[in-house]
Amino acid sequence: MAPKTLFKPSPRTASVQVMARFVLRIVILVSFAMLGSIGFARSLETLLWMSIVLCVVVAAMRRETLFQAALNHWDETVAYAALYALVCGLSQAAPA
Repeated sequence: MAPKTLFKPSPRTASVQVMARFVLRIVILVSFAMLGSIGFARSLETLLWMSIVLCVVVAAMRRETLFQAALNHWDETVAYAALYALVCGLSQAAPA
């Protein structure tokens, strides 16, 4: 028998939680990327890629659906993928 959920947040509250989680993770990723021995851009690329994979796995395990009214892990995945593409593009365009 599945446990009952005591509190189901509203879509607005859930979206705020996702945005707060995203900002906190970005701060942590940038902090760890600054400590990376392979350079900031490559470290950040690697950490963003790992975040993309993690969000996809969590979204699949929680069986979240795409295009909900509230933000979820799929939306977070898209944001990490966009940042990953931006960092990859800027690191290749920048002179060594």
